[in-house]
Amino acid sequence: LHAFIMGAYISESNVSANFTIGNDSATIHEAALSGYMVVILAVLMITLVVVVVAGNALVILAFIVDKSLRNQSNYFFLNLAISDFLVGAFCIPVYIPYNLTGRWVLGRGLCKLWLIMDYLLCTASVFNIVLISYDRFLSVTRAVKYRAQQSMTRHAVVKMVAVWVLAFLLYGPAIIFWELVMGKSIVPGDKCFAEFYCTWYFLLSASTFEFFTPFISVAFFNFSIYLNIHQRNKSRVIRKEDAKAHRDRASPREGGAVMSLSPSSSGEPSCGHTFIRTSQGSRLSRDKKIAKSLAIIVCIFGICWAPYTLLMIIQAACKRQCVEEHWYEITFWLLWLNSGINPFLYPLCHSSFRRAFAKILCPKRQSVQPHTETQSC
Repeated sequence: LHAFIMGAYISESNVSANFTIGNDSATIHEAALSGYMVVILAVLMITLVVVVVAGNALVILAFIVDKSLRNQSNYFFLNLAISDFLVGAFCIPVYIPYNLTGRWVLGRGLCKLWLIMDYLLCTASVFNIVLISYDRFLSVTRAVKYRAQQSMTRHAVVKMVAVWVLAFLLYGPAIIFWELVMGKSIVPGDKCFAEFYCTWYFLLSASTFEFFTPFISVAFFNFSIYLNIHQRNKSRVIRKEDAKAHRDRASPREGGAVMSLSPSSSGEPSCGHTFIRTSQGSRLSRDKKIAKSLAIIVCIFGICWAPYTLLMIIQAACKRQCVEEHWYEITFWLLWLNSGINPFLYPLCHSSFRRAFAKILCPKRQSVQPHTETQSC
């Protein structure tokens, strides 16, 4: 969107200059149009900040006020919401003036801090997505073991801390020490970007851990869940066919004697068997919805991260001469857009979070109307 607006501005400015060359009206027109573009861009950026902060703050607040949400899998949603919330509360607001003016005026120290936080939070967001996908994978393919570990909060906390440590180690030391190791800085005084921005081999290595490996992992988890559900569906159909054939053989033949059935040998299925089949069917239905949500996760994650990762490597390899700057800007904002999508893509797919949101946003209505259980998606 940024590139589209700026492209329109440049195009219209050129046309205006051709028709009014030599006149003061050209300068006035360009200045007015530039002012409009700045306002539009500022509104769009501030809107994104509000969406990211409000959406993720709602997830965090729901976790605080509703104790029923505090299980292992939901802790990972909380971790994701924290990283995305900080993206909207710190990273984007600091970048907005720099993006609009093209000049960094906050000093080298804050530049380093901003870079560390931005890379840390975006990477942590990715690793949290992988952790959530892995957790969903275990809940479907290792259901019995997974349910036994649901109360082990300590394991969840260890995984959450590991996400932040790994996310920092991927880029943090390079941002802090690259200039010292190289003996010089390539960043102009009025700019703010990482010293390794043009080092393609470092970017390729880091991107392998930040995007390619997580994307393949999430896709693998989704595919494994699909195969598990497909196999269970097939087994369920076979069991139904076997049960039907058994009932057909056990039923009295036309014109023959009626069988005397005792309670322990009834031709109807027992309550226990009915409960088991109903429970299995409900779990299978839930797992299908989990598979669908993970498929959406893979697509959204790929759309938001693949363009930036590939373009960053290409730019570094060709010394930023083969890609227009506005294309890089578009992919850069896609990363932050992902932080605005996550609070709607993940927790809203779970009935427990939806009920907590309803309690926060519509407390009076919730006190009047009893909530109903719904399946998670």
